[in-house]
Amino acid sequence: MHDLDLDILDRRLLGLAQREFPLTRSPYADLGRKLDISGDEVIQRLGKLKVDGLIRQIGPIVDSAKLGYQSTLAAMKLGVTKLEGAARVLGAHAGISHAYLRDHEYNLWFTLAMPREATIQAELDQIARACGADGFISMPAIKVFKLRTYFDMGGDSSTPTDSSGGANLTPERTGLKRLEKLVVNELQQDLPLSPAPFAAMAIKLGMDEGAFLEACASLMRSGVIRRYGASLDHNRAGYGANALTCWYAAPDKADGAGRKLAAFKEVSHCYERKTPESWKYNLFAMLHGRDTESCMEAVGRLSAASGLNDFITLFTLRELKKTRIKYAA
Repeated sequence: MHDLDLDILDRRLLGLAQREFPLTRSPYADLGRKLDISGDEVIQRLGKLKVDGLIRQIGPIVDSAKLGYQSTLAAMKLGVTKLEGAARVLGAHAGISHAYLRDHEYNLWFTLAMPREATIQAELDQIARACGADGFISMPAIKVFKLRTYFDMGGDSSTPTDSSGGANLTPERTGLKRLEKLVVNELQQDLPLSPAPFAAMAIKLGMDEGAFLEACASLMRSGVIRRYGASLDHNRAGYGANALTCWYAAPDKADGAGRKLAAFKEVSHCYERKTPESWKYNLFAMLHGRDTESCMEAVGRLSAASGLNDFITLFTLRELKKTRIKYAA
């Protein structure tokens, strides 16, 4: 895995931390029991993996729509001389979580999330002007088939295969209790590497730790928190290539094709999106691979399985921004 020296325990720990991180009083000790090591050793190993840059963060993936936010995927056309300035604009914007340079005429891609009462089109217009874009398109999601990034580190064979099965995005805010709002706001941070990391959060909110953890469980059950766990740097994890594949599917074929694309382990994200006439592709699947060749081989298998032959593959040339937005409940 590049220059990282990972033993079998590191690899197993990374797998568990991505897919089975426990929301308990002693999460690191509970992880350690599954590996026959102490909680202190789990903390030490995770700390080193963070210092090495392999683990970006341990925290929640939040369903922003259920908290009353709207979002879109946008792509801009930019001349080479404007890219650095645009990167600074996107980097400073609190509503932009991901931004990438890709090999296409529309070369700068980013995601934007804003409160539902805001006018997202006006914000995109302002961003495009600030970046000096020659044009842009907005492609909001209308259906999610899969949203699960998992990097197999070779520690075991248990790979999550869950998908959303073609769920329409939640159109309105989920009603949350007052304590649930406080908890979801507090929970959206990098989890401290301490024996009882949730206890300090509970104390800060004036709550009993048990009540705090029950609120976490409630947020998981309602889907406000999609999952909780470690987020890895794909390059440091040995996945040196990622490609956004954009497919055209006839309206009556999109649902079935999206489900088939989402079933592949190489696919981390899969959406149907509303697109303008200037961009005919309506199904989007993000693939991760060890290298360009493995990504293209997977694209071939996806095309054969889905029956979709009209598509483009956009490889990431440069990651400009990747962070988690803190959504206010």
